[in-house]
Amino acid sequence: MSQRSVLIIYTGGTIGMWADPRTGALRPMDLEHLEEQVPELERIGVKLGSVAFPEPIDSSDMRPADWVRVARIIGEHYDRYDGFVVLHGSDTMAYTASALSFLLEGLAKPVVLTGSQLPIGTIRTDARENLITAIEIAAAWENGRPVVPEVAVYFEYSLYRGNRTVKVHAERFEAFRSPNHPRLAEAGVHIRYDRHAILPLRPGPLKVHTAVDDHVGVLRLFPGIRPDWVRHALATPDLRAVVLTTFGSGNGPTEAAFLDTLREAVGRGVLLVNTTQCIGGRVEQGRYLTSRAFVDMGILSAHDMTVEAAVTKLMFLLGQGYGDGPLRERFLQPLCGEMSAG
Repeated sequence: MSQRSVLIIYTGGTIGMWADPRTGALRPMDLEHLEEQVPELERIGVKLGSVAFPEPIDSSDMRPADWVRVARIIGEHYDRYDGFVVLHGSDTMAYTASALSFLLEGLAKPVVLTGSQLPIGTIRTDARENLITAIEIAAAWENGRPVVPEVAVYFEYSLYRGNRTVKVHAERFEAFRSPNHPRLAEAGVHIRYDRHAILPLRPGPLKVHTAVDDHVGVLRLFPGIRPDWVRHALATPDLRAVVLTTFGSGNGPTEAAFLDTLREAVGRGVLLVNTTQCIGGRVEQGRYLTSRAFVDMGILSAHDMTVEAAVTKLMFLLGQGYGDGPLRERFLQPLCGEMSAG
């Protein structure tokens, strides 16, 4: 069997910074000499290539155009590599992973996003293990087929579906969680894959989508939220869709003035989507009186999608030019494992 190959794509973030052990100064890693900086990679037996953004981007500054840039890089190198590892800052990694899952239609190879809480070179860094294991997963093939043919996030011994992932801690190494879908793999002495949790290999060639519409907003509800403030936010020019993060299983205030502001937005053609603020669980719109009005006015339920998945899915679908009816229909369909069927 020929040696497997993995392309490392460096976008920015802590994992791509090298901490000089003498001075403590941080500088970008030299990806062309990555094996010198992380000598453990020599024993993996994987042929590595690398591409870096000319100017590394902190993940807080990542924009939809940068998601497209990563997708294009993968598309340009797709036939030459068996898998891909995207080095990315952790703060918005779940958004990028979700977006890539939609932009890379027909993906049949591993795309593993990873990062770290501490730079490589610091004594207690988590960067080395995250990088090494992410590469191993991206290069894992069995019987001529990739083990994980989807976009995933690897962090601190756990592999998650990218569009099911949320960042839950700013300091702990266990920074991510997948509340509504099982882990795809757990790394210990061996990497143990949950075959039932991994997407099946999808037929057809890769299609890289490059159209994304960012006229999407997020509105977090809170007790005492003022209807006039909501009306102002929903009146943003060119706004096309808004993700409402609601209470519990999709509930919100029943105050008439608040509901009227939502109806006004719906009447102007703004698509409203209901997600829960809770880390886990799903929206059950209409189950309680406090969400029945949402059903009546045509607000869509995101079911068990994360906010990150709902936002990026809307941007993707709007970018494809769907009208209101087809857009609603496609949003309610699982496209790449981002939501549970039914």
